[in-house]
Amino acid sequence: MEAGDGRGGAEEEEEQVMSEVHLGCPPRFSGLYVSRFSFSSRPLGTSVGGGRCSGVCEQVAASSSSCDSPDAVTVDEDGDLVLDRRGRDRERSDRVLTVQHGITSSLRSVGLQVWKAALLLTDFVLHKSFTSSEFNGVTAIEIGAGTGLVGLALARVAKKIFITDRGTDVLDNCLANVRLNSSMLKFDGAKACVRELDWKMSWPPPVFKCDPSDPSSKYLWSTSEIEAVEKATTLYAADVIYSDDLTDLFFSTAKKLMSRGAEKVLYLTLEKRYNFSVDELDVVANGYKHFLSFFTVQDESRALDDNTCRPDFVGERMDLAEVPQYVREYDRGKDLEMWKIMYNPNPE
Repeated sequence: MEAGDGRGGAEEEEEQVMSEVHLGCPPRFSGLYVSRFSFSSRPLGTSVGGGRCSGVCEQVAASSSSCDSPDAVTVDEDGDLVLDRRGRDRERSDRVLTVQHGITSSLRSVGLQVWKAALLLTDFVLHKSFTSSEFNGVTAIEIGAGTGLVGLALARVAKKIFITDRGTDVLDNCLANVRLNSSMLKFDGAKACVRELDWKMSWPPPVFKCDPSDPSSKYLWSTSEIEAVEKATTLYAADVIYSDDLTDLFFSTAKKLMSRGAEKVLYLTLEKRYNFSVDELDVVANGYKHFLSFFTVQDESRALDDNTCRPDFVGERMDLAEVPQYVREYDRGKDLEMWKIMYNPNPE
């Protein structure tokens, strides 16, 4: 996912895409931009006491853009505005994820943008960290991390998080985001380890020593890091399903990681993007059917669907109603999904 250098050529001629998350950002801005994603320990739409609003309460609404600066609004039970003197205290209790990102990019460099599926997975990590100890002290891997947003949220409670992607531009940006957030979110920067994980390469990767003359060598793996990855118990991936070829490579990489060492669970979020298919003569979600072919679906009763050829994975679609929204600066819409996927070493 190499980004262009702005000096023209093929990259300049490629079609540019923009995440909906960035719609409020400065138009025609070139280079990397810094956005602040705010959250607190309370989900959006809850009252100060944590329950449903009655009387006077503080309602925090979502904003459609990372570049807005939304403020909480206090209303009474009739919806009338009430001046709230607690505003300053609320602001002090907010946390902020500071993310450097591109506003637009070519398809090859979409990892430089923030996508809604990453914000949903960040909400999931925040919810678990605020309501349970499930992720406390875990060793985890973020695959296809892009800006590293999910890994940054997890670094608050994890023992170690490997934030992985490929391409020096994307990895440099991930590392910059780790440095931007380590002091603000109060985690040791060494807990968030940025490493290159090329889905076309074998696992485990070759072990290299850092070469001062090669800046990209700092993203190579050590023997101890490979051992730590194999002991990891959780994997995270957001918005990696948009191309059949990449989906093939993704699940190949997931199998390599999940078939070694400790038992692992993969949490994956995606956004279904619809286009007209000439083959099917209908509007379909790009790559979604191909994505579903990689695992047997487990329903709410824990029964598996009737699939005579069992894939290597078992997947369960998660109810988003059970994943409250904490990050304010996005609108979830109706096309986001979240899956919990397990490796099945002995498919019948």
